Amino acid sequence: MGGSRLQQNKSHKTRFASKSSRNVHKISSEDKTKGAKPERNFAKGAKASRMQRNEMIRKEKRAAIMKEKRALSGPSSPPRVIVLFGLSAGVNLNSLEKDIQSLLFEEGNSTIFPAIASPEYKMRATVLKAPHGDLLTCMEMAKVADLLAFVASPNSLNEADDTDNLIDSFGSQCLSVFRAIGLPSTTVLLRDLPDDLKRKHEVKKLYMSTLASEFPEDCKFYPADKKDELHKFMWLFKEQRLKAPHWRNQRSYLMSQKVDMLADTGSSEKCTLVLTGYLRALGLSVNQLVHVSGAGDFQLSKIELLKDPCPLNARKGVEFMESDSDIQVATCLTPDPMKQEPLVVENVPDILAGEQTWPTEAEMAEAERSQKEKKTRKRRLPKGISDYQAAWIVDDSDVDYSDSDEEVGEDGMVLDDGERGHPDQKLENGSEFDDDQASLDLRDSDEETETDSVMMDGENLTKEQIAEEIRKIKEEHAEDDEYPDEVDTPIDVPARKRFAKYRGVKSFRTSVWDPKESLPPEYARIFAFDNFLSTQKRILKKALDIDQDVSSYVPAGSYVRLYISDMPAGAASKLCDLAKKIPVVASALLPHESKVSVLHFSIKKHDSYDAPIKAKEELLFHVGFRQFVSRPIFSSDSINANKHKMERFLHAGRFSVASIYAPISFDSAPLIALKSQGEDTSPAIAAVGSLRNVDPDRIILKKIILTGYPQRVSKKKATVRYMFHNPEDVKWFKPVEVSSKCGRRGRIKEPVGTHGAMKCIFNGILQQHDTVCMNLFKRTYPKWPQKWFPLQNDA
Repeated sequence: MGGSRLQQNKSHKTRFASKSSRNVHKISSEDKTKGAKPERNFAKGAKASRMQRNEMIRKEKRAAIMKEKRALSGPSSPPRVIVLFGLSAGVNLNSLEKDIQSLLFEEGNSTIFPAIASPEYKMRATVLKAPHGDLLTCMEMAKVADLLAFVASPNSLNEADDTDNLIDSFGSQCLSVFRAIGLPSTTVLLRDLPDDLKRKHEVKKLYMSTLASEFPEDCKFYPADKKDELHKFMWLFKEQRLKAPHWRNQRSYLMSQKVDMLADTGSSEKCTLVLTGYLRALGLSVNQLVHVSGAGDFQLSKIELLKDPCPLNARKGVEFMESDSDIQVATCLTPDPMKQEPLVVENVPDILAGEQTWPTEAEMAEAERSQKEKKTRKRRLPKGISDYQAAWIVDDSDVDYSDSDEEVGEDGMVLDDGERGHPDQKLENGSEFDDDQASLDLRDSDEETETDSVMMDGENLTKEQIAEEIRKIKEEHAEDDEYPDEVDTPIDVPARKRFAKYRGVKSFRTSVWDPKESLPPEYARIFAFDNFLSTQKRILKKALDIDQDVSSYVPAGSYVRLYISDMPAGAASKLCDLAKKIPVVASALLPHESKVSVLHFSIKKHDSYDAPIKAKEELLFHVGFRQFVSRPIFSSDSINANKHKMERFLHAGRFSVASIYAPISFDSAPLIALKSQGEDTSPAIAAVGSLRNVDPDRIILKKIILTGYPQRVSKKKATVRYMFHNPEDVKWFKPVEVSSKCGRRGRIKEPVGTHGAMKCIFNGILQQHDTVCMNLFKRTYPKWPQKWFPLQNDA
């Protein structure tokens, strides 16, 4: 419009221009064509590909969720298990159970079958009532619960000391145990609310504000007094996507509706246990091993696939089955001997595995004859002659006494083969035991860790003796807290014999300790993996992709009858009695899970348990669905170290590592440790935790501290007494470094006198009131249990 009068702005100066614009006159047209971007936009294509991939991932997740929802709420899904738990003793669960059952089945549950099919809600459910005060029953019900319904009532406020406390002591203890096991889907049902709407709303708000911190964030509160309120709750529960603990979804399990036993014709001590119920979580193969809670691991003789006695579709015209004779067997599966997993528990060691040749009968007879002659005829040798030198001396002496030369081990500890006998056992002539006998007796030479548990011989003790043992354990626990690891050197036994299995360690973190050195005989009976994590990953992945062969596989949700062979008759009869109040569970085992190895658990003492827990005491471990008896040792979890310090007691308020001999487990299942309190009382919850790993090479060292006191001090030199009581012990322990409680470090120079005093040199001036310490270590191992499972008879 302006024409020539249009404003012409001055162009930017060259110093403000970009490099490409300044050099544009230097680029030819051909180079501009080559440098131009092609018509296809690679960035745009990558973005489209990325969006398409994300859309596929979302569709796969949505399909998996829908498949899981159909499997849990469809007609082929097993009945949902609803466990009612009263938060206090004043809650009436009987009326709530009847209300829910009448709501699901309006005509009344007149049959003996525990599952109820509701065509109105298009779901099947089994309602279980947890008895208040029975901790074991409540714990077993919580393991199989699909919905854990906590019931609260204002009637409990009149009984409680605190008017704001709706949960009594037993309810609080069970809540902590349920959290340790892993909570399934939870809800809170409010009973006995007032009829006035305003007052009802206030009480409901009080419930929610008081109980909200005890339950997960997604836990809902529902009034449950009237039929309409229960009707609303059941519709929401039917549409709810249930969640279960991760350890429960990794293997198939069966909560038995009925337990029977069939006597075997060949043996009166063995029988066949028959469990009937619905398969849950995953499918089961007849070739797999199963674990029956409390009884042990067994093989399956057959699986019968039964017609569902509680169908959801009422149009089929099938009524509930009143007895086993009415149930029809659809399919019978038998195991394949070539594919069935063998029931291997312990490794059978071959004593002659290291032999290169098999000896002949003449050589064996000659060896026996020479061994007898060696026992009857002994040789007397001069003092100071070694075994190697004695082999060249031909002498028919009738007594053999050899005092071997001292040898220095790799760790600097002086080793004397001639003085490895038991501290308080000698021969009649005053000489020590020979090496063979000493190696047998030194196994139990350590009184602190090798003492048998009170529970082992509790049947032979009176009440006064048991009380005295408990008092001694409490005194040891208090002494361990005040003076950890300090041990007094015995006066009547040489220290070189009493502590013959100990050694000095220059640095606890960096010193080398061979994990294969001097292993106990129990290690020949266990199994180990080259790479446990890789094996676990492979087996868990294979468990989800199990071979679904029609001839040996039963899908999840099927109503089946399991025939478990070679069950001890005593354990089977106990299970039949327990089935009246506790759900008996049979869970599938993954490959190698019946074999014994060394398991390590991260464990913490339960807040409600006040008594001391000593190492190697007998405990009952509940690991997921599995139960076994163990005698653990406790150790600290040292950071950046391959050695761990043993703890004599499980201390409250912090986590420790419990190591036991037990069957292998591949998933990080939760742990509940129970401590027996006598035959008449139920066991108490002692500790909780979870499985950490399976590793027989974990080095656990017991530390002891020998103490001495300065007698005379001259700057950096001092004479120390009362650590040892004879000069031979001072020479024995001379290579070991000593230290003081005030931070000085030193070494032993020489013995002084005949009563065990010694000269020491330190890196600084030693105070007269200081205490000189010597740290000694030895490797410890768990105790082999007398029986593996609680329902098993004592060996």
